Amino acid sequence: MAGLAMNKHVTAALMPALALLAACNMGGAGNASSDSAPGELVGAKIGAPFTLTNQDGKPTRWNDFTGQWRIVYFGYTYCPDICPVDLQRIMQGFARFEKEKPKLAAKVQPMLISVDPERDTPAVLKNYVAAFHPRLIGLTGTKDEIAKVAKDFVVVYSPERQKGASDYLVSHSRTPYLFDPQGKPVALVPVDDPATADVDEGAPEKVQAFLDTWIK
Repeated sequence: MAGLAMNKHVTAALMPALALLAACNMGGAGNASSDSAPGELVGAKIGAPFTLTNQDGKPTRWNDFTGQWRIVYFGYTYCPDICPVDLQRIMQGFARFEKEKPKLAAKVQPMLISVDPERDTPAVLKNYVAAFHPRLIGLTGTKDEIAKVAKDFVVVYSPERQKGASDYLVSHSRTPYLFDPQGKPVALVPVDDPATADVDEGAPEKVQAFLDTWIK
């Protein structure tokens, strides 16, 4: 029930962001590969330089990854359903891609940016990301730092606190972005759509195929 309620809230909250993405997707092919159509995010104003803290407690800058493709997922470690499933499938697809094309996979940096900095300390993130793939990094920061990064990356999030309860959920937009080596947004990494029970849009083989399309 918690996951369903969160999805309904997020869908409503994300509509302006989705409209923005559609309106921004007016540019040319950008850095799309020559044998592929432009990604749906090409030309969108998503992303900006930042400095956050990684799972080892060290400063990590967006520009540290210049020259690398970046898979960016916003979520949080206490998420009961959507985040762990998305990350598992994305990283399973990445692992398949890595096995077949290790040199190209080395050019990709997957990262989880927390929308729950109050609970997602570096130590908590370290245990969490390690469960999905050794290449996945976790990033956190102060509330103000995360708020700015979320705004720059067109991410909507909101803690859902119940009176008298110590635990809480964080509603947030579902944004598995792929950025090119220059830090420009390219496309959305496939994730499963709960509304289509008969289709698994986020299957690992589909994530692998997506990476095969873009990572050259």
